[in-house]
Amino acid sequence: MVVVPRPGGVYRAHATRRANLAQRSSRHERQFRSWPGVRLVKKYLLSVSALVLAIPAHASADDGALTDDQRRAETITVIATGSEARVDQLGQPVTVITAQEIQSIQGPDITRVLERVPGLTFTRNGGPGSFTGVRLRGADAEQVLVLVDGVRVEDVSAPSGGFDFGTLTPGGIERIDVLRGSNSVIWGSAAIGGVIAVQSRDFTGVEASAEYGANESFTADAAAGLSSDLGALSINGGYTRNDGISAAAVGTEPDGFRQWRIGGRGRLNITQDLAIVATARYADSLTDIDGFGPPTYTVFGDTPEFQTTRQASGRVGLRYSSDLLTLNTGIALFDTKREYFDPTFGTAPSFGYEGRSERADLTGRLNLPASFTLDFGADSEWTRFSSTFDAEARANLTSGHAMLGWTSDRASLAAGFRVDDHSRFGTAWTFGANGSFELTEGLRLRASYGEGFKAPTLYQLLSEYGNTALIPERSKSYDAGLEWGSRNGALHASATVFRRDSRNLIAFVSCASVNACATRPFGLYDNIGKARAEGFEVELGARPNETVQLRAAYTYLEARNVTPGNANNGRDLARRPRHALTVSSDWTTPLAGLTLGADLRMVGDSFENASNSRRLDGYALTTLRASLPVTKAVEIYGRVENLFDEGYQTAAGYGTWGRSAFIGIRARY
Repeated sequence: MVVVPRPGGVYRAHATRRANLAQRSSRHERQFRSWPGVRLVKKYLLSVSALVLAIPAHASADDGALTDDQRRAETITVIATGSEARVDQLGQPVTVITAQEIQSIQGPDITRVLERVPGLTFTRNGGPGSFTGVRLRGADAEQVLVLVDGVRVEDVSAPSGGFDFGTLTPGGIERIDVLRGSNSVIWGSAAIGGVIAVQSRDFTGVEASAEYGANESFTADAAAGLSSDLGALSINGGYTRNDGISAAAVGTEPDGFRQWRIGGRGRLNITQDLAIVATARYADSLTDIDGFGPPTYTVFGDTPEFQTTRQASGRVGLRYSSDLLTLNTGIALFDTKREYFDPTFGTAPSFGYEGRSERADLTGRLNLPASFTLDFGADSEWTRFSSTFDAEARANLTSGHAMLGWTSDRASLAAGFRVDDHSRFGTAWTFGANGSFELTEGLRLRASYGEGFKAPTLYQLLSEYGNTALIPERSKSYDAGLEWGSRNGALHASATVFRRDSRNLIAFVSCASVNACATRPFGLYDNIGKARAEGFEVELGARPNETVQLRAAYTYLEARNVTPGNANNGRDLARRPRHALTVSSDWTTPLAGLTLGADLRMVGDSFENASNSRRLDGYALTTLRASLPVTKAVEIYGRVENLFDEGYQTAAGYGTWGRSAFIGIRARY
């Protein structure tokens, strides 16, 4: 998601301010470069030495026991078809991260969890809590669909839509499922790069944790749940704050963050096969930001500005399940309100945005004879947005899809289509197919073809910079790979090659380039871009015994502008590093259950801008972690992030945290 930039103070003229806001907010983030070579290799060797300290010298080849619930959590997903499916029978690459792994990583920064997914990178405008965009396989952050408890949480008031991961923390999360590759057949608009589905906890008991650390950081989370034959109910909440560092790398004034959040989920069993289900989430965030201050309003640096974001989401519906038919239907809501303040000019907001989406949906699976299944669905979404500068605008998107699948002991095939009808631009069709085949026991070949589309946002269509002639962004993606074992098994290895071609990409252009100066003198949005992203992913994992877990995920990516006649044709897309590697280890020692862990994240060079004239250096970050059970119900934990105090940036001009230490306590009953 690209948010409206934070101007420092008042622009010299209202029109100039609006034009600058729109131009910066719509800028396509393009970049990348080659592997950074000797410099990162040296840091890698230093970091690996830290990892080695966390691994025992000898380990036997023992599987390591998993409970039935843990095994089900890591092997069943709904992200590929909309209905429950086994991960090892899918032709699409899916990564499932469960609560146990999330808690072992520690802390409120969800990007440290997501970094373990192949093909995933992120950029952030400052420290934790600042705007954070997540990309899959080089797609724009706005081209990744995000679901929280089944609710689409893209911000329909933002110029390009999308979701700010700076507003999401791991507290109360049960699992994160990530599908890489276009999948609009099932999920519709925005699923060009992939889909990230977040699910909150559903459990029995009480949990609480508190953590304190660098930059006056404090995080507290609590959750409680109960279940019976009648149903289940769980609730979670938390508070996070930090004094932060300057969002502007050249600044000295710390920019902090704070958030209150509460959420819950419930289920009431009407009969053995029919249940009422409901989820809800509310988050209230305040983020200090920097901008372009007086006297020239052209230099990025310290300003007293801040942003507030309020998000409310929920869904209520019915779920029916029998041997023949599964149905899931409901009504969902996501509401966002963002306001920007500059205390230099008073206490009232300088400007703000409001967006809302309301959605009615139905998905299901029909089990047919001869091992065939039919996954199907229909939905209708009503969206609206308004801002300080724009009157309320509305749109409606109605969709239907079907996917026919076949599964045997060794193979699975699926193919389907989707049709979407938008009240503003018309109809869009998408198609997809995938398959999986077990070559030998434990080794499978998988391949998929998927199409994606992203509807123009209301801002792009109907704001002062809007263009009602816009059509959807489109993509075609292909991947194929081999996979051995499961991600949390005794041994796991996978290798995937991929390619995605995108067209009709929407960008902000000058009025002169499209002869629209009479009606759009400060510019407008237009379908002008084409891009290609291709590369490969490798994932390795091993559990030599019950006490040791090792993981590694590497991605090589080439993401380029391939727009004919464009000045940047052939150049790298901004902020897309060619290389990204995450290595992690966890060891439960014989010493009173003490667990030691280490994470290494290496990211290669990239470019900050579309013309490739400004380089972003690669970096290597190391985290050391430890946790110690005090009793069966209580543990203390701690970590050191950025162990070697690496200076780095994920977005040029924005500051990042240096070496940081944290300590916490967690209790379960």
